[in-house]
Amino acid sequence: MTSPKRHVAEGSARPLLLMVDAFVHGPWKGNPAAVCVLPAPRSARWMQGVAARMKLSETAFLYRRGRPGGGFRLRWFTPKLEVALCGHATLASAHALWETGLLDCKAAARFHTRSGVLTAKRRGEWIAMDFPTLSPRPAKAPAGLFKALGARPARVAMTRRQYLIELADEAELRRLHPSMPGLQSIDAAGFIVTARTAGRPYDFVSRYFAPAEGIPEDPVTGSAHCALGPYWARILGKNTLVGFQASPRGGVVRVRVGRSRVMIEGKAMTRGRPAIPPLSPP
Repeated sequence: MTSPKRHVAEGSARPLLLMVDAFVHGPWKGNPAAVCVLPAPRSARWMQGVAARMKLSETAFLYRRGRPGGGFRLRWFTPKLEVALCGHATLASAHALWETGLLDCKAAARFHTRSGVLTAKRRGEWIAMDFPTLSPRPAKAPAGLFKALGARPARVAMTRRQYLIELADEAELRRLHPSMPGLQSIDAAGFIVTARTAGRPYDFVSRYFAPAEGIPEDPVTGSAHCALGPYWARILGKNTLVGFQASPRGGVVRVRVGRSRVMIEGKAMTRGRPAIPPLSPP
């Protein structure tokens, strides 16, 4: 899903800001991300200031590394802090480069990030991203989790600083209304809540809550599928899956699980080109 291409002159001295919906499956669906293409590096303080003004789950900042072919440096900021990995803002960044003509639509987008080199390629209307696998390990439920969720999990696992929580019933997941202060009191970056679906077209559903990072509920979380893919591949016995993130906006994520990498696929749509919020010099 694309809008008419807007070509941007290479070497422009001014940053370019685009609003992109990632993992869309219809108008006003998916996860909105701001993508800021910079002519040169800016300070973390300046980027955090822009992200705080944008008030989205993530704002992506990227600039070209050296000569063409060297890829792009990419960083992601929530309204509160910088994060190590973000799927939907990476997908949005690749889409923005192709839409503006800063990258040939037949070329792969190559991003240098805190999580290593990530690549994205166009596959028709879909964008396929090569991400690291985050294998969840069984974990003991922390004190206060059941009360904060308002549900009793069937299984609890953990990957990095995120809890992965499986519920026994899809309907229970969809009606979940957790306590944000309760979740924030638990030492974790976020909470991936998931359940098996009753049948096609999806293999599993999920929701993601990260109040400690300034994200009460993320509309669609690409990075969570680095853990959800391996988790459900092991349970369902297949490596190609389709997930639906059941937030109010909702989003569709296709996942292909390999040994150490996960291919995460979604669609994107440009929503607009707002002005960059006025800030003090970087």
